[in-house]
Amino acid sequence: MKINGKHFRTIWPDADGVRVIDQTRLPFAFETVLLRRCDDAAHAIRSMIVRGAPLIGATAAWGVVLAMCVDASDGALEDALRDLGGTRPTAINLRWSLERVARTLWPLDPDARAEAAAVEAQRICDEDVEMCCAIGVNGLPLIREIAARKGRVNILTHCNAGWLATVDYGTALAPIYLAADAGVDLHVWVDETRPRNQGASLTAFELGGHGVKHTIIADNAGGHYMQHGLVDLVIVGTDRVTANGDVANKIGTYLKALAAPDNNVPFYVALPSSTIDWTINDGLRDIPIEEREGREVTHITGMTDAGHIETLRIAAPGSDAANPAFDVTPARLVTGFITERGICSATSEGLRGLFPDMAP
Repeated sequence: MKINGKHFRTIWPDADGVRVIDQTRLPFAFETVLLRRCDDAAHAIRSMIVRGAPLIGATAAWGVVLAMCVDASDGALEDALRDLGGTRPTAINLRWSLERVARTLWPLDPDARAEAAAVEAQRICDEDVEMCCAIGVNGLPLIREIAARKGRVNILTHCNAGWLATVDYGTALAPIYLAADAGVDLHVWVDETRPRNQGASLTAFELGGHGVKHTIIADNAGGHYMQHGLVDLVIVGTDRVTANGDVANKIGTYLKALAAPDNNVPFYVALPSSTIDWTINDGLRDIPIEEREGREVTHITGMTDAGHIETLRIAAPGSDAANPAFDVTPARLVTGFITERGICSATSEGLRGLFPDMAP
């Protein structure tokens, strides 16, 4: 994707380390951060300088590279894998990426590990771009079919599953970008996505930059628009999909999935195969849900009319705040999965049919 006419990925190697876009500064400032050490990569993931399951995985891979450039011993590799693996619990791409890099590095002599890690990290990034582009291609017919029947297509999305959540293109937004580029008349309802407002800040930033018509709405407004026939399709991303099709995504996704079938609105989840966790079959029981600090709920950061970025308390002083970062949508509420290999039902049979080589 492009910023002011210049193409950017969300992460890329730099002469002095690895550079990423600082998503905590968007949409008010476009800045990059240089990661020089493994600890810098871990901090970027924890603090949400980078976020989105595919990008978290890519950042972790480059974190191992940074560690190996300093010390490529067995002990240092173990430390890097452990420290990076503990940064965020829900997104499965983190574990997938680290396991992939580990399989590459463990058989090698220490003096060969840094270069091999860099090759593998770059391969993970390039493959993610290819998968996300394919997700866009495979999801485009869904939008075209609605456009052929209705003219304008109104799509609702939750959180940010665009290029900022991946290395490039995005997952849920990839079909939208391809449809817009193809001249399809479409409009996107953008959930604000409290408490961190990734929809209002990141998704709106992306869509606006790409020239896609969109409207930011309060998280609780989606059902209302569905009831009034103003939503034709819901497409969201995901941080983990179980082998039976349960979906963990940003908190609030489950409520949209409940409202969609009640109003005959298709509810699709877009994901690369790296987001499938083949080891579990019960999302509610087995997916760890990250609990983030309550300050994200009690405070909000924004720009004042004077142009100053400030963080303000919006909750009653002294009140406690709970902050689960994700919820689980049961497979029965999902119309289908949009993947790099095509669209399938949200079932174990559907997933295994598309990915027989990956399913255990």
